Amino acid sequence: MIKAYLQGGHHGVPDHGAVGPQAGAVGLQAGAVGLQAGAVGPQAGLGGAVAGMSVSGLCATLGVSRSWFYEQPRQLKRVEEDLNLRDLIEEIVLEFPGYGYRSVTAQLHRQGEFVNHKRVLRVMRQECLLYQIKRKFCITTDSQHSHRVYQNLVKELELTGPNQVWVADITYIRLPTCFCYLACILDAYSRVCVGWHLSKEINTQLTLAALEKAIVLRQPSAGLIHHSDRGVQYASDAYVARLEELAILPSMSAKGNPYDNAKAESFFKTLKRDEVYLKDYTTFDEAEQNLGSFINDVYNCKRLHSSLGYRPPLEFERDHHRGEMAKLQTV
Repeated sequence: MIKAYLQGGHHGVPDHGAVGPQAGAVGLQAGAVGLQAGAVGPQAGLGGAVAGMSVSGLCATLGVSRSWFYEQPRQLKRVEEDLNLRDLIEEIVLEFPGYGYRSVTAQLHRQGEFVNHKRVLRVMRQECLLYQIKRKFCITTDSQHSHRVYQNLVKELELTGPNQVWVADITYIRLPTCFCYLACILDAYSRVCVGWHLSKEINTQLTLAALEKAIVLRQPSAGLIHHSDRGVQYASDAYVARLEELAILPSMSAKGNPYDNAKAESFFKTLKRDEVYLKDYTTFDEAEQNLGSFINDVYNCKRLHSSLGYRPPLEFERDHHRGEMAKLQTV
């Protein structure tokens, strides 16, 4: 019975007050260390029941092999290590709920815990820490308009630094009695969200407000490419005029092809999974405050991005700028 317990799927350590097979299991595992060291008497583990008994005699009494007996201290150590790893993983998942096992592994490495990703996956499966929520998106693109549609300038374009291409898109946020709409602009190279705006209306004012915030923050040079879908909010005369005023080049994805703007789609997927779906916003102001905190403090500054070598977007940008400065100093 003791052997069956120890070989079972129990992942924790029994209570000190356990009786029956659990108490025997703890005694045997604790006694294993003492007997391996040659201890005898009550201090050898299992108390007086095994006082002076040899390892061979104890194994024969319990019906287990010597190799199985000597393996138990190592199993106890593995259980303890898994419990410690579980606690570390739980802390990471609480802060970044959408992380999969690879991102969790990368974060552990950044914290000085060098553990194999397969082990992280096993512990996350055992403790039900793998993200499972999935929801459908609402269509926010209205491409049935008479405005000019611009050609795709970013297809096959290889980016070498920030502020070469911005990608823009809109998503919806559900409130108890209505929807509100979030417009965001990302730097296509670093994935930094450079501008965003939340509104109760889905119109050109929404996208223009996000654009103005990005312009103030980044002060882009002429020739920057602004890529979006074909929605009327981006094709409108007012929006295009603002781009042309700053010598920013409009670019639009193919009709009905969301993969042309995959970076923006990926950002919204992360936003919904890590922030929106985990909270029930009751008011517009609450949604705006929480979304701002997530975008500015978590997504840009802390959340690891797999395509950036498991670095946060702003850290990736800083590393890029340091690399460019180092190149200039060697010339």
